[in-house]
Amino acid sequence: MREATAGSATAAKIRVLVVDDSALIRSVLREIIGSQPDMEVVGVAPDPIVAREMIRRLDPDVLTLDVEMPRMDGLDFLEKLMRLRPMPVVMVSTLTERGSEITMRALELGAVDFVTKPKISIQHGMQDYADTIADKIRTAARARIRRAAPAAATAAPALLQSLGNPLASSEKLIIIGASTGGTEAIREFLVQMPPDCPGIMIVQHMPEGFTRSFAQRLDGLCRISVAEAAHGERVLPGHAYLAPGHSHLLLARSGANYVTALDQGPPVNRHRPSVDVLFRSAALHAGKNAVGVILTGMGRDGAAGMLAMREAGAWNVAQDEASCVVFGMPREAIAAGATHETAPLKELPGMVLGHLARHGGRSLRV
Repeated sequence: MREATAGSATAAKIRVLVVDDSALIRSVLREIIGSQPDMEVVGVAPDPIVAREMIRRLDPDVLTLDVEMPRMDGLDFLEKLMRLRPMPVVMVSTLTERGSEITMRALELGAVDFVTKPKISIQHGMQDYADTIADKIRTAARARIRRAAPAAATAAPALLQSLGNPLASSEKLIIIGASTGGTEAIREFLVQMPPDCPGIMIVQHMPEGFTRSFAQRLDGLCRISVAEAAHGERVLPGHAYLAPGHSHLLLARSGANYVTALDQGPPVNRHRPSVDVLFRSAALHAGKNAVGVILTGMGRDGAAGMLAMREAGAWNVAQDEASCVVFGMPREAIAAGATHETAPLKELPGMVLGHLARHGGRSLRV
């Protein structure tokens, strides 16, 4: 985002380029973005070919990009853009199975976040939708963007291996919260987990319809089983449970076992699922047997819940600023005194498993 000129009383507006093949959607996004006091639409483009020239000429701060478009596929364009001219991109996705799968791939390629396409026929709730788009654009404008590496140059993640199955305990748990940038951070964390790691429960801020695709994608990449959580499942070692987009995910007890619980109560910190809700339930039911992990994300969701976990005896870690897309959630947890350690994302899996091995199991090796 450009700085305010000398003597200017207000900061420069966030300059947004809208790319969508639907004239109606372009008009709606132009109206929503243009109505915000801190942003402006500097151009609209019907496809990536037109957008490419407009990016050169207009130098926008943020791009909104349709997932499926003519002349050039949105993913092909995004991949080229993030390699040659990295910039903050917010995907505008259709709420379909294909749309959600493509959106997951877009986040892997470097898009900061996504919104679903607005339901033009429904005026009720349009203000909430406008607020969501505006928040995501503001976050994207401040996000840490990295030039995408060629696929051949991407190093395989270190695979953490347990010795003699020391972590296969139904008592130990790993509890994770994330938001903006979190899909890739969660992927990088989970792919390093050994098959006998403790049960893992996750809240990623994501709307209904996308969490299942995200869980399925992770399940295909990881050595552990990953699934969208259902109500009343026993939490097992070697399994990860992702909060569905329509409900809060909580840890509960059924006799001697940990089980999942889903709740469709009101949003907490403007989110459902909420990280605070999961963390508070872990503090109540797992106490010192839990490890809390807070990853990249905007806002303060999770800070109070993670503090409750620490006060109940849990050990908590936060992703460091340099490796976050957005440092908001980890920063708030650190400021609240809720964390014990802060580390780069690539070091967190080994740090967590090392702690668990020292407090209830034998050593681990990479």
